[in-house]
Amino acid sequence: MNRVRRSIGWTIALGGLLAGTASLLPGAAWSAEAVVNLYSARHYNTDEKLYSTFTERTGIKINRIDDDADKLLQRMQAEGGKSPADVFLTVDAGRIERARQLDLLQPIKSEVLEKAIPAHLRDPYGSWYGFSKRARVIVYAKDRVKPGDLSSYEALTDPKWKGRIAIRSSTNIYNQSLTGAMLAAHGPDKTLAWAKGLVANFARPPKGGDRDQISAVAAGEADIAISNTYYLAHMLTSKKPEERAAAEKVAVFFPNQGDRGTHVNISGGGVAKNAPNKANAIKFLEYLVSPEAQAYFAEGNYEYPVVADAKVSPVIAAWGRFKEDQLNAGAFAQNNAEALKIMDRAGWK
Repeated sequence: MNRVRRSIGWTIALGGLLAGTASLLPGAAWSAEAVVNLYSARHYNTDEKLYSTFTERTGIKINRIDDDADKLLQRMQAEGGKSPADVFLTVDAGRIERARQLDLLQPIKSEVLEKAIPAHLRDPYGSWYGFSKRARVIVYAKDRVKPGDLSSYEALTDPKWKGRIAIRSSTNIYNQSLTGAMLAAHGPDKTLAWAKGLVANFARPPKGGDRDQISAVAAGEADIAISNTYYLAHMLTSKKPEERAAAEKVAVFFPNQGDRGTHVNISGGGVAKNAPNKANAIKFLEYLVSPEAQAYFAEGNYEYPVVADAKVSPVIAAWGRFKEDQLNAGAFAQNNAEALKIMDRAGWK
């Protein structure tokens, strides 16, 4: 994914807040403007249209800061009560839940959001909401693995997969959330046994991102990989012939269809605790469940929409419908710290 470093309408220096040649003041001076100040860890070029359309529809300008989620959280902590942030937006449940735990978000009430977003994809108390989904699936080599050989995440510990699995490191938030979901389903002892069994079947020490795991399967270094769906979709539609060629050698399997369903993570957001433009922040979050915005998530980044009747991109629709785990995203996110400890104990580097 390409990191977008351009902020809309403003820049923030480490030592203070500047916009053009005029100084920006916190508090009341900000709230008087038709703006929403967005701290975003979504680094997708396709989101540019998402933001510009919001401004066109509402007249509310988006002042955006893009950075890694952890750096944005540190920034919000350092800014304290004078933080200009109205909305924090990130790409996984782990970090949006971390923002809530750090008391950087405020709960809101919105009938629009509660009606549009399923209960398991939002905080029960309204501190954050999921706006798009990404399933964490098994990607397998078409010429070496049959779909009938696969069933669940748990079954990946079978010795028949020894030396055949590619996956990212334990430091990856997506794997921590997957392991957090395993914790919720099975408890710590069985989750540790699962993690040890998975590690025993690694084809190589974890390295790289999800695309690298898919490429490893295509190159014959592994037979199956664990990946978020949108990475494979991007490879299938890539301008790079080598990425398309690699993606065409693999297929998608949705685990755990016979029981709790496939693990699904979210891209979510919430209203910052000290938001100077709270009303505009809520309007922005409500816009993200509009048909137009949900289409941008689906077509622009190949994510699954959260709104039930929203259309899915044909690229990922081709993989078929699937049963998703109904575990609340906050539940597996709250397990991330314990999940990482278990992964480390299992030797998952």
